[in-house]
Amino acid sequence: MIGIVDCNSFYCSCERLFKPDLLHKPVVVLSNNDGCIISRSDEAKAVGVEMGSPFFMQKKNLEKNGVTTFSSNYHLYGDLSWRVMETLRTMLPEGCVEVYSVDESFIDLAHIAPEALYAFTVSLKNIIEQWTGISVSIGVAPTKALSKVANKLAKKNKQITGCVLILDTDKKIIQALQKTPIGDVWGIGYQYAKKLNIYGINTAYDLTLRTENWAHQELGGVVGARLFRELKGFSCIDMQSERVTKHMIATTRMFGNPVTTLHELEEAVATYMSRAAEKLRRQHAAARGITVLIVPKQEVKGSYYRHGPTKTASIRLPVASALTNELVKPALELVRSLFEAGKTYKKAGVILSDIVPESVIQGNLFVAVPTSSEKLAKGRALMEAVDNINFSMRGDILKFAASGTTRNWKMRQEMRSPRYTTRWEELPLLK
Repeated sequence: MIGIVDCNSFYCSCERLFKPDLLHKPVVVLSNNDGCIISRSDEAKAVGVEMGSPFFMQKKNLEKNGVTTFSSNYHLYGDLSWRVMETLRTMLPEGCVEVYSVDESFIDLAHIAPEALYAFTVSLKNIIEQWTGISVSIGVAPTKALSKVANKLAKKNKQITGCVLILDTDKKIIQALQKTPIGDVWGIGYQYAKKLNIYGINTAYDLTLRTENWAHQELGGVVGARLFRELKGFSCIDMQSERVTKHMIATTRMFGNPVTTLHELEEAVATYMSRAAEKLRRQHAAARGITVLIVPKQEVKGSYYRHGPTKTASIRLPVASALTNELVKPALELVRSLFEAGKTYKKAGVILSDIVPESVIQGNLFVAVPTSSEKLAKGRALMEAVDNINFSMRGDILKFAASGTTRNWKMRQEMRSPRYTTRWEELPLLK
């Protein structure tokens, strides 16, 4: 059996953990730059707050219903997510936990006897909530797709299910599929659900009444056929081991205020590249490919929330590098080539590609690159010192001058809560 552990309204749960007075009260969390609503408590849903809606459109409704609003606090959410996942790893054998997203994780329960499955799942849920303070729902079924169905139903009917639902018989599976709208099936979104409705497929059960060949033709080939078999109870999607190294690293952000000057764009790109380079060194790798992207505001009156086509430029380094200074310089050259005076920019970002382990960096016989072993060792030592200081002191205490000092373009987080678990100066105080 496969289970999925899903944190309930995760971002809202993280905020409530340090503000218990908000329990059973409506809470929402906003996206970057306080743009859209990305997390809602059950109480916020009950007063009509829509997921993904712009904050400025919901502001009156939020104030009217006394909804507490937070800016996104990813330092806090990331740390609490790690605690939940570590709790799962503690309670389950090695290789039985697959982190699927920041608030979801698949778990392999094949080692649990069928008669003990419900008791173990309830115990696991209680331990997670006791150790971390984050409430979770758990769905268990023979396949990953069915476990997602079980989890959806467990969250929809919390009073009845106690946030735990196990589909361990054919009858339970059929009943669950009949209650699940096709748009709620894992991998089928809102737009594709409308297409399936034309075929008379309104629930997950309706889909299982078709043939595998039909699913192959109408649901995207092998992927669709695999989903069909998963809903029929045949496991086709194996547990995946956690990927330690990334093949591509990207850092992109919306600006807190519109940017109009090249200097501000250069500061932003240098800052994002410094962050990407830090991630690169963390996995002991180096990159040859650099891509810079900038997104201008759409040149139409009253279109502040729209943006024009993304502009990109790329370069391939003669030798792979993980040194911030060697990555920032070409990135700044790329942003200069993209910048157009007179335009307003809303977003920028950098992407590192062609990533290789730092132990096997290949030289270049045809380009004179001044990278002696001594210079390379000094560069790595410098970067290690910078990373260690920034990690211990936080807040980019040490940075390259190209990243700027004022950073007026930084992301808006006007309602962010303290980073209770990752900053000494922001630890919660008890009186």
